[in-house]
Amino acid sequence: MTSEPLTTAGNAEDPLFDPFAEGFTDDPYPQYARLRETAPVHENPFGFWVASGHDDVSALLRSGASVEMRNVTAFDAAGQDQAGQSAMPATDDVSMLHRDPPDHTRLRRLVQKAFTPRAIKALEPRIAELTDGMLDEIAAAASVDLVPTLAFPLPFAVIAEMLGTPPTDHARVRDLSGTAVRALEPVNDEDVMSAIVAAQEELVGITAEMIAWKRGHPADDLLTALIHAEEDGDMLSEDELVAQVLLLYIAGHETTVNLLSGGTVALLRHPDQLAALRADPALMPGAVEELLRYDSPVQASGRVTLEPMVLGGVEIPAGAFVMALLGSANRDERRFGPDAGELRVDREGAHHHVSFGAGPHHCLGAALARLEARVVFERMLSRFPALALDGEVRWNGRINLRGPASVPVTVRP
Repeated sequence: MTSEPLTTAGNAEDPLFDPFAEGFTDDPYPQYARLRETAPVHENPFGFWVASGHDDVSALLRSGASVEMRNVTAFDAAGQDQAGQSAMPATDDVSMLHRDPPDHTRLRRLVQKAFTPRAIKALEPRIAELTDGMLDEIAAAASVDLVPTLAFPLPFAVIAEMLGTPPTDHARVRDLSGTAVRALEPVNDEDVMSAIVAAQEELVGITAEMIAWKRGHPADDLLTALIHAEEDGDMLSEDELVAQVLLLYIAGHETTVNLLSGGTVALLRHPDQLAALRADPALMPGAVEELLRYDSPVQASGRVTLEPMVLGGVEIPAGAFVMALLGSANRDERRFGPDAGELRVDREGAHHHVSFGAGPHHCLGAALARLEARVVFERMLSRFPALALDGEVRWNGRINLRGPASVPVTVRP
């Protein structure tokens, strides 16, 4: 059953989730607000379910529901054809992102040793050094696009150094990862799907070559640690090793790009909040949480119900694919107050956002993303008091990994 009669999604006034609506990828938040008000939990005509309120999204993420698509039994195949691939990842993925316990528990335990608070904290001097070098180039140019000059290269450089990747064509890896993550988007274009598959296959090959090189050149880095990761005699298989390294490589930069670029846009579009942050730098840790809440770098996360589940008073059957709208949950007035749609760098409770997910699959790299954002915003805002937008912000057209594709800025009055 559903809480509202189903209608066919297709225009801005329909109460059901429609990521293909005009203007959605530039600004999905008006549609999210309508969903929370009229159909917070509903079955979409495309065959999947949607949860948009904070309490329901949080409950779903913490419920122990599956992330393995093989468990989908209540999905309308015809609806899948209409929706394209619609957040339906490959079933043979051996990365921890798409595995349930006990496989997920085992894989995460072997990988997470490199992401302890102490290990992440030790990266701060190097992150600051890399940031300062990129800010030097921005200062010399005066007017730049912030995405290719800072938001993208910084997290890419950090994760590459953490892994200790051998010399490779980093520009090619960047291009391939940008194509590969389209698999997380609804896709109904065969040419795009073919490009995604080809990019994924090439990345797997590059990653396998990196691992082979590293076996002969071990060092004090994450890639070496993963190759030798062992607990109680358990080690990663070769396929598992490739999958985890590729996951870390892509997830380690793609989402942080959105945090850095989207966070900058949010601050520059709210000069009063930017001024408040500059006036009181102690607000920065909380401000990073607010930026994560205000414009989530990842907009949705999928789960599969293993048994009937009630969310928002609506019963969802077992075997259903449920899309948890993180971006909507983070703007829920019932959780964050009547001004949830506004940016407020001193907001109490901003850390209750779900931008990093929740439950067993809470983002392993959350502390690293927070550190990178804090270092970048502290140093960039301090160094460039005249930082301002210098043209139109262009969004990347993605539904899930939504963020700016271009942020033209100037650092001089």
